[in-house]
Amino acid sequence: MKKLILAYSGGLDTSYCIMKLSQEGYQVHAVSINTGGFTTNDIREQKDKALRLGAKDYKSINALNSFYNKIIKYLIFGNVLKNNTYPLSVSSERIIQAIEIINYAKSIDAKYIAHGSTGAGNDQVRFDLIFQTLAPNIEIITPIRDQRLSRKDEIKYLKSNGINISWKNAQYSINQGLWGTSVGGNETLTSLNNLPEKAYPSKLVETKSKKITLKFNKGHLVALNGKKGNSVILIERLQEIAKGFAIGRGIHVGDTIIGIKGRVGFEAAAPLIIIKAHHLLEKHTLSKWQQFQKEQLANFYGMLLHEGNYLDPAMRDIEAFLQKSQTNVNGEVFLKLHPYRFELEGVKSKNDLMNTSYGDYGEMNNNWSAIDAKGFIKITANAHKIFKNINSK
Repeated sequence: MKKLILAYSGGLDTSYCIMKLSQEGYQVHAVSINTGGFTTNDIREQKDKALRLGAKDYKSINALNSFYNKIIKYLIFGNVLKNNTYPLSVSSERIIQAIEIINYAKSIDAKYIAHGSTGAGNDQVRFDLIFQTLAPNIEIITPIRDQRLSRKDEIKYLKSNGINISWKNAQYSINQGLWGTSVGGNETLTSLNNLPEKAYPSKLVETKSKKITLKFNKGHLVALNGKKGNSVILIERLQEIAKGFAIGRGIHVGDTIIGIKGRVGFEAAAPLIIIKAHHLLEKHTLSKWQQFQKEQLANFYGMLLHEGNYLDPAMRDIEAFLQKSQTNVNGEVFLKLHPYRFELEGVKSKNDLMNTSYGDYGEMNNNWSAIDAKGFIKITANAHKIFKNINSK
């Protein structure tokens, strides 16, 4: 038998892949990577379905801590929002899923690896780039992409082989993970229409405002409302609190890796709250030029990650910069949650650069005189005066 690892999600595409590839003589090992959003019952149902479809075995790999340590923490350090909007919920998941799949394939000496991506999206690029780089000798097999199969074709094939699972084409496609949930539907295929309330998995149930406190140490989230925990658990707890306020919804418009524009809805209460709170704390604790340079590098980091270039050495260089920049990002951030939105109320930090005796902005200067200020302004104006003098004619 030809040993093959399938990146298995439990959906129609990868279910087709299990049956088709097993009938073609492959020994299919279905592997799902838990990057958030999976319950114990979900995993049990995935296993039952995979074995019924013909998989040799099924394995669920918990990658939550790996996901945080290798990717999410740098997205927080960099305050990364693609196009100032989207917290890279799905694209960041795909990277860690691809890495974990390859690690498992090597551990059981598999010669083939497969995924259910089509030829029209970003995921095919992300998976293949990681697979080819980390395991160039493992052959990649993609039945859906290569055969250009429609959902109708896949369902027909499965039914002809005695699989009568209800594969209803849901009105909205949902991908839920630790770092947010993506939402796709007919509305996101247009440039005009917005997603309706029913499209989002979390519903508004909280109508009264609620105050919360986030504590950071060296850029890491270390406590929520005074209760300490590891960052993964705290992200999950914050999501549970904030989702009832229907916070973190939006539609991202961006350039896909394959060169076309695309829209995707998302719901990411915890990621957006954490990023904005962390950013506010940085405004108080980092220098002007630290913030400026970090913003340039973090934007580039997000772009490379989104397009599947996680293994480029530039990513490790940027991560080293981001890690070092967090030395003084310590303190508490105070927020207030409301239906559909949140407020950043303030920070408390031993590293707050506003805590200085030099002066109070707009009020009092204690470390310079009026003459010093006028001289500084006069010299600063020199470049402007020279340019205007020479070019005014």
